[in-house]
Amino acid sequence: MRRSILTTTLAAIASVAVLFVGMTPALAEPSVSEIESQIDKNWRELEPLIEKHNATREDLAKKKKQAKALQEKIAPLQKQIDTAMDRVSEFAVQAYKGDRASMMNALLSNKTPSALVGQLSVLDQFARREQREVQTVVDLKNKYAEQKAPLDALVIELTKTEAEQAKKKKEIDAEIDKLQRMRIEAYGKGAGGPLRPAPCPATYPGGDQGTAVKYACAQIGKPYVWGAEGPGSYDCSGLTLRSWAQAGVSLPHNAARQYSITDRVTRSQLKPGDLVFYFSPISHVGMYVGDGWIVHASTAGEPVRMARMDSVGSIAGFGRP
Repeated sequence: MRRSILTTTLAAIASVAVLFVGMTPALAEPSVSEIESQIDKNWRELEPLIEKHNATREDLAKKKKQAKALQEKIAPLQKQIDTAMDRVSEFAVQAYKGDRASMMNALLSNKTPSALVGQLSVLDQFARREQREVQTVVDLKNKYAEQKAPLDALVIELTKTEAEQAKKKKEIDAEIDKLQRMRIEAYGKGAGGPLRPAPCPATYPGGDQGTAVKYACAQIGKPYVWGAEGPGSYDCSGLTLRSWAQAGVSLPHNAARQYSITDRVTRSQLKPGDLVFYFSPISHVGMYVGDGWIVHASTAGEPVRMARMDSVGSIAGFGRP
């Protein structure tokens, strides 16, 4: 009887447990659209850092050239110092060996007053010559130190900036890896959709714009790599930079800087080859290819592709190189 009651009680407890387990709300897996929304949000935060990194890298390259130019400028001065030092060293060696004393004795061996005056004058000339040589070295060294000071400061700055850039690169790479894992989780490696859903360009404008837009369209399908400017991979400003370079037009590797040096055009004036800039502050750029489409290097894990101009984000303006 007791056994029967115990069995019945355990069964009841188990049923209650099952009931409570069944009542525990299951955590819903994020949908593809939710993951994609999170990726877009994270990327909008990351892309300004990438564009800033690109700008700093360009500044760093310019400063390295500046440092090299400064080094070349002061190199002849260093040679002058070395030559002057050699002359002063010769005087020191002569003095040490006693040549100066021998020369003085020879000069003063003639006892006539007129000759003595002339000999003293010669000695004075030797002394003045030595003083001039020594002073030349001092002046050259001061001039060298003055001209080298900006170079030393620049080298310190470059060393610091390069270290910061290396650290920032690791941080950006880690964040991109994180976004890529999220994308693979959402879509799998083979997803992505059509990259060229419309003719590219829609119309051929000819001239420099035609050269630039044809090149941009030909890059569709190539991977996004931040900091890259082709020919195998690109980031957003790297793609527009390389495309317009085909027409002999130089653009900086930074979306905001590209905006600042291009001519303003309105939406109604857009032609294939014009640039479309996004967000505030500006952190993304694509190339208009006609009929409301752009070609752009959008984000890590996504190849260069066409997209509806208004689907990318808030448009900050349009530019024509």
